[in-house]
Amino acid sequence: MKDFLNVINASIEAGLEILKIYNSDDFDVSYKEGDMPLTRADLAANSIIQKVLEPTGIPIISEENKAIDYSIRKDWEKCWIVDPLDGTKEFIKRNGDFTVNIALIESGKPVFGVIYVPVSNELFIGNVKEGKSYVITTKVPFETIEGFVKNSQEIYPTEDNDTLKVVGSKSHMNEETQNFVDDLKKTSNKDVKIVSRGSSLKFCLVASGEAHMYPRFAPTMEWDTAAGQAICEAVGLKVIDRTTNESLLYNRENLLNPHFLVTL
Repeated sequence: MKDFLNVINASIEAGLEILKIYNSDDFDVSYKEGDMPLTRADLAANSIIQKVLEPTGIPIISEENKAIDYSIRKDWEKCWIVDPLDGTKEFIKRNGDFTVNIALIESGKPVFGVIYVPVSNELFIGNVKEGKSYVITTKVPFETIEGFVKNSQEIYPTEDNDTLKVVGSKSHMNEETQNFVDDLKKTSNKDVKIVSRGSSLKFCLVASGEAHMYPRFAPTMEWDTAAGQAICEAVGLKVIDRTTNESLLYNRENLLNPHFLVTL
């Protein structure tokens, strides 16, 4: 874990910079291809994270970087996948449900992920090789990894009992997802409740036992999900590609994710 201290701190520092802009009156909103919003907070956070990750020598896939052709990427054994501001729409709405996401990928699989929530100062970390995920509340970087471990709390998923809590998106609750939820209500013999959150926080809810399942049957990109998948898989959850029924993989030719399901 100590090898990731700089990465953990980069997520916090990026989050603090985002928060400064969030609390100002000027987001400087523009729009990328596909009518996706971009703010100066996205760019500022990306710059902070880039400066920390570049010295590792591991290539970076980021939402705010120019796309690298698959003919080059296909030979990467490792890469970072970064979303410097996941939930830009939530950021613009000022509802607090936005995050900083950083993940390390090895052979197409997430092995480490960090998600920082600037508004609540919550930091989620998952180390798949150690089989552990943690949460801590902080608004300052850590001097040592021991300081993080000492003050953090391990998180675990929970089995559903009489109530099945299903995570839904604040912005993307479409007909296919609603049909999935309706089928659960008919077949599970449980009280099915929707828990609505934005950005990668949806993964954190399942990993920490605040929800039991996250169906995502709407478009996402690899940088939206890689860190969350690491946090979930580190605690034994599965993130299932609905087209293959296998784990969702990364650094694919098409960085657009297939539909997936997070579950025990």
